[in-house]
Amino acid sequence: MEKWILGMAAALTFGACSDSNNETGTSDFTGNEIVYALQSGSKYDVSGTATIKEKKDGTADISVTLKGDALDPKGTAEFPVHLHLGDISAPDADVYALLNPVTGKTSGSDTNLTQVADESAITYKQLVALDACLKIHLGASGPDRDVILAGGNIGAAATKPSTNGRLGLGVCKSE
Repeated sequence: MEKWILGMAAALTFGACSDSNNETGTSDFTGNEIVYALQSGSKYDVSGTATIKEKKDGTADISVTLKGDALDPKGTAEFPVHLHLGDISAPDADVYALLNPVTGKTSGSDTNLTQVADESAITYKQLVALDACLKIHLGASGPDRDVILAGGNIGAAATKPSTNGRLGLGVCKSE
């Protein structure tokens, strides 16, 4: 009987430790976050959100979630996510940072952004102050690269009014 009680106590202690470790995972964040809407950018009915959360180390975690008809939950499709400087309607905008692609299977992407394309560091505070946008492409190359499934302005660009109530989406610079 004593062995059974000791075994149960050990199991409960282990379970308690496991729960506290799960709580530690959520405490990596400061609580500062901002959510941006992503609008459809082409003939595909795709929209979503980009959530930027501040981590305790000052970096930013960017989660992109999409919904729509171009996503393939049973397939292996990946949709590249680019961070560009400037308004989303600017044509030929250079890629400022590559984020992890949205997968068709999960309809989402998560990136801990610590540096941009030129390898300089970026913080959450710098990111949410940027005049920038996110664009999610149908493909990484060929004609699909020029198809924007969804996108939206972030940071300072998100606070600028549009002239017609809806922002136009400019095609990214192809290389």
